Amino acid sequence: MDRRRFLKVAATGAVGAAALTVAGCEQAGVMTPGQLEGAVSEDASLPEIEWQMATSWPPALDTIFGGAETVAQRVESMTQGKFRIEARAAGELAPGLEVLNVVEEGAVPIGHTASYYYIGKSPITAFGTALPFGLTSRQQDAWLYEGGGLEMLQTVYAEKFNTIQFPAGNTGVQMGGWFNKEINSVADMEGLKMRIPGLGGRVMDRLGVTVQVLPGGEIFQALQTGAIDAAEWVGPYDDEKLSFHKAASFYYFPGWWEPGPSLEIQVNLDEWNKLPEQYQEVLKTAAYAANATMMARYDAKNPAALSRLIQDADITMLPFPDDVLQAAEESAFELFDETAAGDADFASILKEWSAFRSAIQAWHGLAERGYLQYVGRSR
Repeated sequence: MDRRRFLKVAATGAVGAAALTVAGCEQAGVMTPGQLEGAVSEDASLPEIEWQMATSWPPALDTIFGGAETVAQRVESMTQGKFRIEARAAGELAPGLEVLNVVEEGAVPIGHTASYYYIGKSPITAFGTALPFGLTSRQQDAWLYEGGGLEMLQTVYAEKFNTIQFPAGNTGVQMGGWFNKEINSVADMEGLKMRIPGLGGRVMDRLGVTVQVLPGGEIFQALQTGAIDAAEWVGPYDDEKLSFHKAASFYYFPGWWEPGPSLEIQVNLDEWNKLPEQYQEVLKTAAYAANATMMARYDAKNPAALSRLIQDADITMLPFPDDVLQAAEESAFELFDETAAGDADFASILKEWSAFRSAIQAWHGLAERGYLQYVGRSR
């Protein structure tokens, strides 16, 4: 089986794994978690395997580090303990922003990270997490699992990074970050030192911001000491845990650069090919479970955290001014076009992504937006 054919099969399997109900799995021709457990327990020849997983996260962030732990727990459970993965904190096996590098090299077999940390290696990695003014979490999942996105990304990951990846978490739409001063116009962005990764960081650079990329565990100190003037991370639950409200007073929304960012597991392709087929199916199913579980946890935990932050008298919560949003959106799509002109892989994926975005936003704009607007007015 050639590499492109292999990846098509792998992506198709991931789509099937998304249907975690018994009926859904049976219709897709994919084993349910129970069937996987049975298949593994009945095959005494399956090997015992232990992997170490590098991550980009501090364990204190139980939601996002919890995504890596969910993968490990589900894999061990579904293989009756024969396939064990230990999730390790950022910095233990690799620096938080170098997970893909060590997986590509084979120094570790698997990682859990945000792909857009690696746009310096290839801009296509942005699609695995989020593009500014892009897809919501549901739209991102729809594009990856049913819109061909995962297959396209897996093909490029294999060719460029000797890696196969699967979505394994999503934070949902994020907040716009913490600032040490009020933002009234685009002019206020000039010279601001801000922690923001991905293509969102490149858009901010075009607006005059001095961009820095830091792992989550280093943001608070940088904000507190004045090394940076602003920082974005995820949203209320994580931001409160990281104590950003003790280092900056202005909390902005929305996080236009990450409307539905995915996290992913990245597996060294040589190590993946060594796995028995049953273990590959287990890993894909575990990744999907982590994807769904993380989103549910953030949606459940963010409201109470937001309420606590709102009650803090020292915090001012504000929307970004319209001119900032408009300038950012214009710069974002100019950046996409310029990047596509210089990178054929990015151009190919952008074309499909843009068509999917237009179609699904028309649908969600009609149904979901109409419902949410009414509910917002009525209660």
